[in-house]
Amino acid sequence: MWSFALVVGLLTLTPGLDTALILRTALLGHRTRAWGTVLGIQTGTLLWGTLTSAGLTALLTASRLAYDILRWAGAAYLLWMAARMILATSRTKRGDEEAGPETAPAGKDSLAAGWRQGLLTNLLNPKMGVFYVAILPQFIPEEMPHLAMGVTLTCVHITLGLVWSATLVGCAGVLGAHLRRPRARALLDRATGGLIAALAVRLAMSD
Repeated sequence: MWSFALVVGLLTLTPGLDTALILRTALLGHRTRAWGTVLGIQTGTLLWGTLTSAGLTALLTASRLAYDILRWAGAAYLLWMAARMILATSRTKRGDEEAGPETAPAGKDSLAAGWRQGLLTNLLNPKMGVFYVAILPQFIPEEMPHLAMGVTLTCVHITLGLVWSATLVGCAGVLGAHLRRPRARALLDRATGGLIAALAVRLAMSD
């Protein structure tokens, strides 16, 4: 279990799509939605771990068609999300800058909306399924119940993810006040949208 915690701990600390989504949402002052995103991502992790422990995600490695369908669906969703972020910045008017840093961030600070976004982002990433298929079985002793031990290890991953996400949201809360002006929000959305678009293209082009 400690070896598994080390492996997934390093994975958790590696900057990626999850980190970008959580930071972007929290930096804009959407603390409730940011926590919804965190919970959605971890719900997806729990589903991937459970499905892997039950042997179902082996289909992603056995079937090229199943992997490609999920890969293209994930890439399309990421591109759609990136396009929404980038297009929203075009609506920022020069006069909005006069509103000052206390202007409320655009969009709904909704736990449910964040949860849906985090869950879809996680579930439509086939690399999560392949990662669990490749890694999880190696840490399950032969004498242990496969499903129960697999879910237990997945919960270790989720715990580490929650701790790291709490750190990200806390740090974003300190810096967020400086990034809530309309122009600063636009720059943040363009940067995050560009990163997500690049990840979408990388996912679409990956084998």
